[in-house]
Amino acid sequence: MLFLLPEFHKLLRKIQGLPPIEDHAHLEVCVVYNVCLLSIALSHMSEVEQLLTQTIERVLQITGVEPMAASPPEFWRTVLTSVENNAITSFLQTLLCVQWAIWLVNSALETMEALKEELSSVSLEMQHMTSEEMRMSSNIPLLVMEPRNLLELLKICTLITQGAEMLKEGRSAEALTVLQPASSLPAPRSLVAYTHLLTGSCLAHTGRPQMALLCFRKAVETDFQCVCAQYQSVLIFRSLGNTHAEIEMLRLLHSTLMLPSTNEPVTISDQLLPLSVLLQSQALQSLLSVPAALSVLHSLAQKCVLLSRVSEGVEHYLDLLAAIHYDDNGVCSQDSHLPRLPELHLEAGTSLLMAERPVDCITLCDEVITTTAELLPEHVVLEEPGEEVEAQTKSTEGEQDHAAILFWTSAAHLLQGHCYCHLQNWKQAVVHYTECINLLVKVQFKEKGGQPQVPTSDMVNEKRKDLQILQRMKGLSFAGRGIAFAQMDHLRQSLRDLQLSLQAYPECVGAGLWCGEVLWRLDRKQEAAVIWEKTWNMSTDLAKNTPLYLWEPQFGSVLDSAELRLRIRDLDPN
Repeated sequence: MLFLLPEFHKLLRKIQGLPPIEDHAHLEVCVVYNVCLLSIALSHMSEVEQLLTQTIERVLQITGVEPMAASPPEFWRTVLTSVENNAITSFLQTLLCVQWAIWLVNSALETMEALKEELSSVSLEMQHMTSEEMRMSSNIPLLVMEPRNLLELLKICTLITQGAEMLKEGRSAEALTVLQPASSLPAPRSLVAYTHLLTGSCLAHTGRPQMALLCFRKAVETDFQCVCAQYQSVLIFRSLGNTHAEIEMLRLLHSTLMLPSTNEPVTISDQLLPLSVLLQSQALQSLLSVPAALSVLHSLAQKCVLLSRVSEGVEHYLDLLAAIHYDDNGVCSQDSHLPRLPELHLEAGTSLLMAERPVDCITLCDEVITTTAELLPEHVVLEEPGEEVEAQTKSTEGEQDHAAILFWTSAAHLLQGHCYCHLQNWKQAVVHYTECINLLVKVQFKEKGGQPQVPTSDMVNEKRKDLQILQRMKGLSFAGRGIAFAQMDHLRQSLRDLQLSLQAYPECVGAGLWCGEVLWRLDRKQEAAVIWEKTWNMSTDLAKNTPLYLWEPQFGSVLDSAELRLRIRDLDPN
């Protein structure tokens, strides 16, 4: 229907080139109604508002009522009560419907609330009016949308927008009251699904997650492509710690997002008015936002590995890398939720190693090393943020990029060291752990007002994510090399590296167990017993958001803790 807009514009110019008279008012209002709705569909809002103001003034000229300067609610209330001509009142009510649509697009909720009674009255009077009755003459063009359909659409969209705004303001109980009648209104399935979505979100905010999940399920049953309800279910399951259910919902969300029609704009009423135009509330848009399909696939892969469903995780990671490889439209590079490509390779490589496919892991790590080889910096200085952060933004970003490149390359060598340990190729393991260590020693840390220095574990805190990564990687690489030396019976070198590992990363379980083992072999059995006891008593919780490729491999798995405890007991029978 949008192709008719130029023709309606031509007709309107002819009509409004004449003085306003009641005999022509029917025609003018119907044409204006069509032009406004078609323009709203195209988001030409300034044009619609200008045309509407101009038309109202012409209609008022017919009645002799002077246009007045007042707030929109006062203006419309005065106009509707001062005009005595029933036909003219009907025209004004039609124009008020268009005005309502404009307020909705602009999220002018206060204005709509101030005119609540008048809008309800117009809804009651016009809900049975057909386009034929509104035209009243065969000389008047067909309407592009039935007035009662427009009113039904405006009512439910207004309630949805109000509910979303109340939810954003923390007024969940009020939002539930507003949304309750919305789900029973005649409306397209997509809008009814939104009412269930918002109701579920209100229940989630009031501490009723199970009831929220029922509402989200109802939203999906109403409209299978209501991906935002599926995503909200993912978040609920995540908050409840139900990882199995989260994985299944992520799987469903990904498959839905991959359907071709999911990414097309949702339209209603014979493809005239897109929901994206009518529902522009920021609060609602925030609720409706869903990560892209590849981001969901990445989350699915991570969750599967976390839950020890490693073979599934590997499959998802390989699918993700294949999709990125064949991404000709640059969609992946625009996805802010996805890690950068070297990180994805490292995560996928880790999952392959966990699935006992070390050779494939080595191949992915080689790709990271090759890609970053020419970009490696000579050194990196990590600075503590100061008050003058904005002035240093560009240089700081440059340092962050350099640090990221160096960390990726180091992590690739670290993973390759793990792989060669898995293959029991201890010499190659030492080579790659050494490569990792040699890169990491290029990183220094500069505190405010101080000089660059070698970072230590005392400098690590929750705010310094980069230092956490650096020290953890140092600890793991020294531990890996120390274990490889121990397997080759180079005990002195092994003890040195294992002690350096515990200095950099005191929570490294493998380093603690193997340090005790090496001390035992060196006949320093009391020291070994002390360090084993200390290792068993330490907390091994992963720091939040620790990258998958920096998880500690099961270095200590070849050491049987039960057997070590027997050794300690035999050492001191009493």
